[in-house]
Amino acid sequence: MASPAKSPTAQQARFDSPEQEVFLHLWRTYDCLKAVEEQLFAQHDLSAQQYNALRLLQQVAPDGMQTMELGRRLISRAPDTTRMLDRLQKRGLIQRTRRVENRRVVEIGLTEQGHALLASMADAVLEMHRQQLGHLDSAQRHQLIDLLKSARRPHEDASCDWLEDGS
Repeated sequence: MASPAKSPTAQQARFDSPEQEVFLHLWRTYDCLKAVEEQLFAQHDLSAQQYNALRLLQQVAPDGMQTMELGRRLISRAPDTTRMLDRLQKRGLIQRTRRVENRRVVEIGLTEQGHALLASMADAVLEMHRQQLGHLDSAQRHQLIDLLKSARRPHEDASCDWLEDGS
């Protein structure tokens, strides 16, 4: 016997508000996509945040990036960027250099070992993203990006450039 259809009031009772429904769908989507990501990064003993830091450093190589700038450009706000960088440096993936003109400023650069790790992961990362969102067509991807930017716009830190360039 088929189960009876849910009444509109039963559906409405699942959420306290329409905004909560959207948020919980967003959270569930993040959880599903994150599971795919964690599976890949665990194979390389990396967190998503560590991978993101390495990717950002690769974009400016052979130059480095100041710690504060790296922290500003990370996707997620890292409560302890220093500890994350310590782990990457211990693995030989990054190097830190203090500027001669101002010893308080630390420049971070990607090492050859860091470049090699990212190169070895490149195809798997592309496949991971295809697995996560490859079922969306170009118009759907653009629409989703626009909606996500709109959703976070009032909450985005003014120093963040994610709303403008999407990098």
